[in-house]
Amino acid sequence: MPPPVPSQASPQSPPCTLLMSYVLDFKGLKGLYAGFFPAVLGSTVSWGLYFFFYSRAKQRYSKNRDEKLSPGLHLASAAEAGALVCFCTNPIWLVKTRLQLQNPLHQTRRYSGLYDALKTIMREEGWRALYKGIVPSLFLQVSHGAVQFTAYEELRKVVVDYKAKQRKEDCKSADTDLLNSVDYAVLGGSSKIAAIILTYPFQVIRSRLQQRPTMEGIPRYMDSWHVMKATARFEGFRGFYKGITPNLLKNVPASSITFIVYENVLKLLKLGRTSD
Repeated sequence: MPPPVPSQASPQSPPCTLLMSYVLDFKGLKGLYAGFFPAVLGSTVSWGLYFFFYSRAKQRYSKNRDEKLSPGLHLASAAEAGALVCFCTNPIWLVKTRLQLQNPLHQTRRYSGLYDALKTIMREEGWRALYKGIVPSLFLQVSHGAVQFTAYEELRKVVVDYKAKQRKEDCKSADTDLLNSVDYAVLGGSSKIAAIILTYPFQVIRSRLQQRPTMEGIPRYMDSWHVMKATARFEGFRGFYKGITPNLLKNVPASSITFIVYENVLKLLKLGRTSD
């Protein structure tokens, strides 16, 4: 029997409000920060590895090329980086998902944290369980990164060309001088919105596959196709975009800040090399 609706939210309340009310009633304020450590760890490792793999791929593709990389090569660089990051970070995202989904109504023993979750999963389900959802995760990482970084690079070219024409400067030699932190924030946020809208269904499929099995060891979903059929049948097209609003509110500002830091650090490093 489902738990009663908390007193501070009616059944007609928006889904986000209703969910927050449930979490606060059953788990308190700490419940809103479930999975916080693996989320921070996963984001840090993912961004660091992604920028590393992406820049190395661009360097490899740009050898013996005087002109700028084409959109296709930017797409290939981003896709390659996304696939490598996926294999490195899938266990972290699996633990984050399970920590966020567990609640006092679970019949199984709750994970106490990241280390306990990894240890319990390895003992109860084996190391392969750490890579549950790897197929939609690959599609997500490859397509998401490819869309975001291709959109970022192409939008950046447009902004640089526009500013160069206004100032009557050579955009090829002065692109870093033409852009400022506000430009990087807008470019980072805009490219993130495009990537989330186009690839969000993969995230829903991955999260549902990564749910913890029952005490009998029976998973709720068997594979990606099972998730897609069940979601389409019982929830329709909207089911593939559940939770997109908080996802946008979390990731768009984070992406803007990340690109501000990334571009400004690159600018400082280039200035350091020039002065040397």
